[in-house]
Amino acid sequence: MANQFDVTIIGTGPGGYVCAIRAAQLGLKVAVVEKRESHGGTCLNVGCIPSKALLHASELYAEARHSFPKMGIKAEPSFDFTKMMGFKQEAIDGNTKGIDFLFKKNKVAVFRGTGRIAGRGKVTVGSETIETKSIVIATGSDVARLKGIDIDEDRIVSSTGALALKQVPAHLAVIGAGVIGLELGSVYARLGAKVTVVEYLDRILPGMDADVAKNFQRMLQKQGFAFRLSSRVTGAVKAKDKVTLSLEPAAGGAAESIEADVVLVAVGRVPFTEGLGLEEAGVKRDNRGRVEVDDHFATSVPGIYAIGDVIRGPMLAHKAEDEGVALAEILAGQAGHVNYGVIPGVVYTAPEVAAVGKTEEELKAEGVDYKAGKFLFLANGRAKANQTTDGFVKVLADAKTDRVLGVHIVGPVAGELIHEAAVLMEFGGSAEDLARTCHAHPTLSEAVKEAALAVAGRAIHS
Repeated sequence: MANQFDVTIIGTGPGGYVCAIRAAQLGLKVAVVEKRESHGGTCLNVGCIPSKALLHASELYAEARHSFPKMGIKAEPSFDFTKMMGFKQEAIDGNTKGIDFLFKKNKVAVFRGTGRIAGRGKVTVGSETIETKSIVIATGSDVARLKGIDIDEDRIVSSTGALALKQVPAHLAVIGAGVIGLELGSVYARLGAKVTVVEYLDRILPGMDADVAKNFQRMLQKQGFAFRLSSRVTGAVKAKDKVTLSLEPAAGGAAESIEADVVLVAVGRVPFTEGLGLEEAGVKRDNRGRVEVDDHFATSVPGIYAIGDVIRGPMLAHKAEDEGVALAEILAGQAGHVNYGVIPGVVYTAPEVAAVGKTEEELKAEGVDYKAGKFLFLANGRAKANQTTDGFVKVLADAKTDRVLGVHIVGPVAGELIHEAAVLMEFGGSAEDLARTCHAHPTLSEAVKEAALAVAGRAIHS
């Protein structure tokens, strides 16, 4: 009787732990199963949180080196990489211990070990069996691998290994020009590494607005990044202290090679469903290994649900969190819902990149008649005063109704500014609504207002 629950959640990453807390708030008896020593999944342990700690520390170091002298501040900064890694660990510990507190506060039962679905309403953890009305699969994702490239987390690393290097490499080669590769590349570039990014496609940040990606690439090149676009990695040979990557043009052509101290494989992530017993339980997956669910997160087996990186949609922690809340509310008899059209995405580099809604490319492909308003941070008073004038805000609105369909930002604190657009879009707001909302001066957010004004061709400062 002690192991009988209303809902049992396998995995305590952002989706799982949030689902557990919300379900407990709604009066359900909740259990979670976690194989790691600490809660939080990839995000808190070897992903979002540690990478942001290193991004923050390295950005402050770079600012002290390059920006302070321009402001009349004399400093000769240096860094202690071991202590910086300790700072990263403090961020991890603080966040993961916070989840322990929240579970105790909400009376969530915690089972340590690898969970396996043992039939309808049953989850096994080692020798223990949990009986439960509902099972939630929230096991997240794993690093995607390249054929012929063996990740050893020493010389050839995933994001996990890149967050635990013993020293700054002289030359870091990054395979993949997506969010993870560019963020971790930024950390080590600021600390003195030469960074070369190899990407199969002819552009960086696949899926994001092409105008933003093109301009952002130029900014990164000014920071010292080298890009090898339209290039395929065909092999990697490790020597004692070097790795030689073999490349060839994506369209075919002569092969060549580059030598690096460390190679980061950052070609994406894949759903993690290994050892869960899904096939035996009859849970269907699609051709990409994702668990198939309906609009209420229900799988092909009654009583088994899935959220987060293991199902369709962007692999983002906040998307998983919203799904966790929605599912908990559904299980409690309420009407949970996630608006997938308004999920922000952020690249936490300097400058940051942020987006919500449709890109211009998507609107064109869908045949939507739209207007675009664009405003440069170069014309923003606060950005000028802060010497952070790289980038712009772009607002895309329906040509007939003026409803905002997408907002794209590359520039200072873009990851914070984007939420003004997200709230507006949740309420079906127009560019005119945004343009007529009074914004404090001088603030960076005025650039968002000016971009909205520019949709109608009436920006004041450009």
